[in-house]
Amino acid sequence: MKKSIAALLFVGLLSQPLTAAAPPYTSEAPIAYMKDLSSGAVLYDKGGQTRMPPASMAKMMTAHVAFRLIQKGDLKLDTKFTVRPETWRQWHGPQAGSTMFLSVNEQVSVENLLHGIVTLSGNDACVVLAEGIAGTEQAFVALMNQEAERLGLKNSHFGNSNGWPDEGVTYVTAEDLAKLAEATVEETPDLYKRFYATRSFTWGKTMGGADIEQGNRNPILGKIAGADGLKTGHTEEAGFGFTGSAEQDGRRLVMVVAGLQSFNGRIAESVRFMDWGFRAWKSQPLFKKDQTVETAEVQLGSATTVPLIAPQNMAVTLPRTASGNISVKVAYTGPIKAPIAKGQKIAQLIISTPDTPPQILPLVAGADVSEAGMFGRLWNGLKSFFG
Repeated sequence: MKKSIAALLFVGLLSQPLTAAAPPYTSEAPIAYMKDLSSGAVLYDKGGQTRMPPASMAKMMTAHVAFRLIQKGDLKLDTKFTVRPETWRQWHGPQAGSTMFLSVNEQVSVENLLHGIVTLSGNDACVVLAEGIAGTEQAFVALMNQEAERLGLKNSHFGNSNGWPDEGVTYVTAEDLAKLAEATVEETPDLYKRFYATRSFTWGKTMGGADIEQGNRNPILGKIAGADGLKTGHTEEAGFGFTGSAEQDGRRLVMVVAGLQSFNGRIAESVRFMDWGFRAWKSQPLFKKDQTVETAEVQLGSATTVPLIAPQNMAVTLPRTASGNISVKVAYTGPIKAPIAKGQKIAQLIISTPDTPPQILPLVAGADVSEAGMFGRLWNGLKSFFG
């Protein structure tokens, strides 16, 4: 059963009823979505669950799969893959869209291919990386879909590694793209910082032998303080889209816009949207990392309770002008059966305000709890009976 074990009112912290409504915003994009990762609050949702073609925003998943393989030690940045003639022919020339300008039989490191994907949006780089990692692009696509399932991207499916139009086989939602961005930021932070904020990258030669330098198309880099990712996308079918992220004063936002009609329109709306997210909302700290929030009951364990702690600094997101009460409760399905591992997600912190949807954050076990032996169970039963 779902059990609420605490309802805490932060009267001393916020003493007046909330009077400010959620800050108004009208997006120029047909689809727009924003989430505050510091609190888990969704600040804006316009068509966030609508399936759509991702265009090159699909490359976020290609990079994410590679990042996780690197992090696990199954792939190295200095490993080199060869550009097959067949791949070069398919992804060379104006008809092949964005390119890294790879050459036939060229050997390219994983690190450079990732720059080609993230900074240059190279369709050729995606396929060369996919083939190098999994043998064929379709085998790599299977890894992409496995990762989508692990992350809970319930309305997304990938048919290729670069987001090229494929008659609807590849689709995503803005909400799922935000989840993917969040996973990349939080699960592979070092690799995220290493690749996504790069302003430009040089690879390939012109017919005259000059180096080819291309800039990052990210529309908020250099325009929004703390901007450091992620990926643009454009096809005739999808329009102009962008999944972006920025961090200011420890508060990180992820935004998605899609279906815009022009390159400049994407720039203007992306900057305006992210600026609104930081200016119109504020973060109110609640619990510090590793702080005990509550305790949970344990069944058949070496202890009868386990502390529930914050795995990260936790906050609630409020309209900038708001002041008042917020309610916080802890919920879990319990008693929680042992064994329990320290750091295991076993409960939720549910934060409620009058003007925003519930903001839900995970709580983790603060200690290991092993299964109790026979005498331990008897002793715990007696304590419970007389307690």
